[in-house]
Amino acid sequence: MEKKDFEIKQGIKAHLIKTDLFKTDMISGIITVPLTRENVTKNALIVSMLRRGTANLKTQLELSRVLENLYGAAFECGIDKYGDNQILRFYIDSINDKFALKDEEILKNTLHILLDIICNPLLENGKFKEEYLKVEKENLAKIIESKIDDKDLYAYETCISKMYGDNGFGLYKYGYLEDLQTINVNNLTEHYHNLIQNSKIDLFLSGDFDEKNVKNLILNDENIQKLRPRIENYVLNNEYTECKQPVENVDEIIEKMDVTQGKLVIGMDVKAKVENVQFKTLLYNIVLGTGANSLLFQNVREKESLAYSIKSLYVKQKANIFIRAGIEIPNFEKAVNLIKDQLEIMKKGEFSDEDLNAAKEYVKAGIVAIETEQDTGIIYYIGQEISKTNTTIEQYAKNIEAITREDIIEIANSIQINTIYFLRDEEAK
Repeated sequence: MEKKDFEIKQGIKAHLIKTDLFKTDMISGIITVPLTRENVTKNALIVSMLRRGTANLKTQLELSRVLENLYGAAFECGIDKYGDNQILRFYIDSINDKFALKDEEILKNTLHILLDIICNPLLENGKFKEEYLKVEKENLAKIIESKIDDKDLYAYETCISKMYGDNGFGLYKYGYLEDLQTINVNNLTEHYHNLIQNSKIDLFLSGDFDEKNVKNLILNDENIQKLRPRIENYVLNNEYTECKQPVENVDEIIEKMDVTQGKLVIGMDVKAKVENVQFKTLLYNIVLGTGANSLLFQNVREKESLAYSIKSLYVKQKANIFIRAGIEIPNFEKAVNLIKDQLEIMKKGEFSDEDLNAAKEYVKAGIVAIETEQDTGIIYYIGQEISKTNTTIEQYAKNIEAITREDIIEIANSIQINTIYFLRDEEAK
């Protein structure tokens, strides 16, 4: 696998990931914008509107037929949250030209379709179609409302919002019902034009292609030519940008709802500012709470039976670890105390060399997937671009292998609980 980047225009880059492991080409268009309450709902809605069609392919049916004729090329789009940024992502997966009939330019066509979806939307009298907007607002409202149906997700998102408030990482990536009500074709169209002409845009292409040909295809596409240079406007989050202040009092929040199982989320700050802190914290988190061999799983779930499920998640962009557990409601205090015991075990280094080695093997398996799974590779390089860390796959593996027990203990002693959130039944005592 070989990766090369080139600047299309200021604030617009292409990332070419050349590999002969796949019979397909995968193209991804990424728009990165700061997460703000003012725009988070609009951005989520824009993704839904853009997939409706283009000025050239005026319905989803037309788009589907054209893709089907390109050997069943597949289009997907969605919204992600990366630190304090919202990511609008668009993907097309298609057969490589080498496996198509002679003179069929699959890559050229799929690239143009993707750029057309992003840059040349279906408009009516210069605005998004009213009837489409009505439907997509209803669809987005259902997605936003459904968050409360998934109590595990609801508890996690609520804990984050309590820690970060109504800005940046604290915002829900799909937005808010009350903001959805204020959106119309006029302000959404205006927002789209501002977004497409001022935001950071990245194109990622993975496959077996001729680099010179791909550059020409990109630079000569009419949609690219219409875009103007811009100053990248997004929030840089990586392991060295997040400064965690000491927490004087842990914020404990109890919320009551009609649930049969308690949902516990413990948000923790990683305060270490050391070399390769990302990789050290990644291994710490695996030993603590990732998989069936972790301390949390073995001691809280298996030995003491205090959790139906338990795991920990490392959010490197914000230097946080979140412990998430489903527990019997009366076991709240016991579960929290036992979880705290596991944190102390990590601080004292009372974990085995086998635990650390197993964590390294777990990460290595993920590193292999970067090269052997096309979408995983693109996701990895998207993260590298947005965080400006630029760690090669080879260096990633070396950094992991070099981590010692002392490194893990150092991370363990830098971690502080910030917020304990518990969702429980209204009738529980």
